[in-house]
Order: sequence, then structure tokens, then C-alpha cells
Amino acid sequence: MVLVLGLFLALPILMALWVSLLHWDGQSNPFSGSADFVGLDNYRKLFTEDGLDRTLFATSMRNTLYYVVLVVPLQTGLALLLAIMVNQRLLRGRGALRTVFYFPSVTSSVAISTIFLFLFQGSGAVNRLLGWFGVKGPNWFADPRGIVWIVLGWFGIDQPARTGAAAGHGLLGLPWSEWFAGPSVAMCTLILMAVWTTSGTFMLIFLSALQDIPRELEEAAALDGVNRRQLLRNVTLPAIRPILFLVLTLGLISTWQVFDQVYVMGKGAPGNTTLTPAYLSYSAGFDNSDYGQGAAIAFVLLGLILLLTAVQRWVLRERDGKPGRSRTPGRGPKPGRSPKGARRAEG
Repeated sequence: MVLVLGLFLALPILMALWVSLLHWDGQSNPFSGSADFVGLDNYRKLFTEDGLDRTLFATSMRNTLYYVVLVVPLQTGLALLLAIMVNQRLLRGRGALRTVFYFPSVTSSVAISTIFLFLFQGSGAVNRLLGWFGVKGPNWFADPRGIVWIVLGWFGIDQPARTGAAAGHGLLGLPWSEWFAGPSVAMCTLILMAVWTTSGTFMLIFLSALQDIPRELEEAAALDGVNRRQLLRNVTLPAIRPILFLVLTLGLISTWQVFDQVYVMGKGAPGNTTLTPAYLSYSAGFDNSDYGQGAAIAFVLLGLILLLTAVQRWVLRERDGKPGRSRTPGRGPKPGRSPKGARRAEG
């Protein structure tokens, strides 16, 4: 097993790390003298050098950040809600409901992306449905406007033009007005599709965890007179904490690596508002023949995912006790003190 993992996992990672230090077009042996060694130049172009590479990278990070912030909580909350619903013992048709909720997760992502293209086109079914309620739907996949500026526009606040001094202030060469623009209308359709297609898988994971909770805990909580919200907060969520960490971690990794939906549904259009680092890495290598730049983007993405996973693990860690409240096991009341007084002192 160690040999297999080393051959198909560790060795390719090390080879890709070496490629990220080269200016390589993919037409020669990267371990020969024909490939130019540029050191950290590929990384420097992404973070410090003004130019198209840094602008596209910052745009892809902005897009994916909003994608992750919205998709992970929504799909986790919806999956937990569905799992609690189909876990009801008195619910009829539980098996059929589980199949219906899980079906989008086993359908081809390319097929679902194609269907969403038809549903959300300018004259598609979604806009026709909105028209029944007197709402004029946008041209979803051709609208690059951020939803934050759309909402602010209702109050007469327009997005600043990306010219002059305003364009020079920002992060990674991208103005703050674009960082805080929110996801574009086109990205919102990707977010909706991701939540719909992934909630079924996480529902099954939550369902297996809910079925492992001892019934005695729920019965004891019912005898104490707790309501459903208190039961969820004080019994269910603490009992499924490891599974919650698993679902959040899987969701975090998959959302930062989103690629196939972006490839099928516009390749970053409109206006690069659906561009992601995974697709940018692919485009740099296979479209622009700059495999060193593509590998550098991939390793930046890898480091970011590892960092966020570590932070998430720290936030969801088990907290066994509070500082200053610990007591030595087996210590009883002091001589000459009544048990009642000892209990009062310990309280």
C-alpha cells in the first residue's frame, strides 16, 4: 500500500511541485535542461507582479470565496434538515423520499449543468415561472453584475468605475469594489445547482449518524421537557460532531475545487465572474501551454485548502472543560466539612 500511494500520489505531487518552479510548455521532458528553471517567479506573478495573471487569479479567488461561503453552509444545513426529516420513524414513504433526495447526487454533473443552461436561459422555464408573478427575470448566464451592487442600486448607490485611483486600491490588484460586489448573477445559478446536487450525499452521511444516536438520549431529553430546537442543539449536534466535521471538510474541499460545472456553463463567462482557481489552473496549462503557472495555481489552492481544513478542525474541536474549573478526580470533601458544605463549595 505504501508503494502504491507513493507511486500514484506522492511522486506525482512532487513532480508537479517541480513543474511549478519551471517555465514549461509541456512539449519536452521537464527533468531535462530544455525546461527553464524560474524558481518562484510563477508564484510571484500571482501575488506581487501587476499583470493579467494576478488579476485573473484574484478574480478567481474572489468568485470561489463567495461560492464556498454560500454553498457549504447551505448544503450542510439542507442536508441535515433532510436527514432529520427522513429519520422520523412515523414518516410514511421514507425510502422513496431518500431516493428522491439522493437522486441528483448520482446524476452526471455535465448533464445537470446542461439542463440548468436550458432552465436559466433568457426565455427558459425559470424566467417564465417568474413572469407569472410579474417578475422579469435576468439573463442569468450573461449577467456579470454582483448581487451586492444590484441590491445597493435599488437605493441609488452605483458601483464605482474601475478607473483612476480607485482601481489602484484593493487586494492582489483587484479593487475593493469588486471584492465586495458579491457573487454575480451567473455564479448564483452555480451555487443553486451545487446545493441541489450535493445535499443528497451529505443527507445520507447525516442519516447514518442520526441512526447511531442512542434512543435513550432522546427519551431522557423528552422526559426533561425539552423542545425540538433544544434537542437539536444540546443532544443531536454534540452527538454528531465528528460527522459534522466530516461533512464540512468534504464540502470545503469540493467547493474550492469546482471545475466541471464552470467548464460546461461558460468557462468563466460572463466577464470572468464564474472563473475559479481550478479552471484557471487548467486553462493556464492546456489553453496557454504554461504548465508551470498552472501547477503554481494548483499548489496555492492546495495550501489554502489545508489551511482552512486545519482552522475548521480547530473550531470544531472537542472542548472537555473550561479553564479554572477542573477538579482532581477522586477528591472528596475535606475533613471536618459536611458533604452539603463540600457540594456548596464545589458549586
